[in-house]
Amino acid sequence: MRRLAMIAALGALVGMVAGMMTAGPALAGRGPKWEVVTQEPFTLPADFCGFEIGISWPVLNEYTKILKAADGSMIFLTTGADRVTGTNLSSGKSATSNISGPAKVTTFPDGSVTFEGTGLQGLVLSPTDAERFGMPAVGETVGRRTETVDADGNVTSFSLQGHVVVDTCAALS
Repeated sequence: MRRLAMIAALGALVGMVAGMMTAGPALAGRGPKWEVVTQEPFTLPADFCGFEIGISWPVLNEYTKILKAADGSMIFLTTGADRVTGTNLSSGKSATSNISGPAKVTTFPDGSVTFEGTGLQGLVLSPTDAERFGMPAVGETVGRRTETVDADGNVTSFSLQGHVVVDTCAALS
């Protein structure tokens, strides 16, 4: 289940990065090396909330800068406007959250990943990890949040200096 949560979260990140790599030149006003983030809608499996959630972006005006560290780590800096809508695919009930960040994601040569976010952030954890850290499986947080994931997709640390804004599973039930 942890691996599934990590795959869902990293799948969204990979989708955004793939979109950025095919984007045009850096956008005016953001400076050099900032690329527009693109993301296709997807379905979050029922394993997270007990029902499938359709994920889409009514507002996605975010930008990412990709940096490479001397040790081979890749650093993704993301900022801008980001609104995500989750829809319970069984009931049709939906909720939109502001998850504009900003965020910094570092992928290390050993395959581990560190997420550092401030402000409003989307949250996806396996139900096991959600229980372990006292968080909802799917939701929105505000404040400083840090997560570390090992190369096998296991969440090894989680901290939130802030609070949960929305428990998406509860909101869409």
